[in-house]
Amino acid sequence: MACESCVIFLKDTLDDLEIKIVRVELGEIETMDDVSDDDKMKLNSKIKKAGMELLEKKQGVLIEKIRKVMIDYVSNSDKDPAIKFSELLSKELNHSYTYLSNFFSEVEATTIEQYLIALKIERVKELIIFGEDSFSEIAHKLNYSSSAHLSAQFKKVTGLTLSHFKALKEKRRITIQKV
Repeated sequence: MACESCVIFLKDTLDDLEIKIVRVELGEIETMDDVSDDDKMKLNSKIKKAGMELLEKKQGVLIEKIRKVMIDYVSNSDKDPAIKFSELLSKELNHSYTYLSNFFSEVEATTIEQYLIALKIERVKELIIFGEDSFSEIAHKLNYSSSAHLSAQFKKVTGLTLSHFKALKEKRRITIQKV
């Protein structure tokens, strides 16, 4: 699960199936009682339509926990820039970063660093589209060493400069307002 709307959707789906929940968080569900295999199949069928799937294998659960830490780190990067991501991940999941990194790469066919960069670039897009921050403020928020570093990474990933992306946003806003 990647967003709060996913959590709401999942709560509604569990309620429809009359599965009593203790808590639902990004990437985790805790139920009051054991869930039957039949109910798991029904739940999985319903949530697959929304692009989610039920993971019960330890492998899938650990990958989801790694993703959750990455999403939280990028979403809250402006709050605690003092800790390196590798240290945070190791601390949160009680494994060495080397183990987690190798495991993630083996299962996902991409590195933690590449996945983290992709998340950061998506966050940059959000900040450009919805915010009034300058490029240097965005770079600072996402713990880039400089706006030049952010700009180079953004261009490498998207093929667009930050300025061009912002101009596209402005052009789209004008086009939508005219309609």
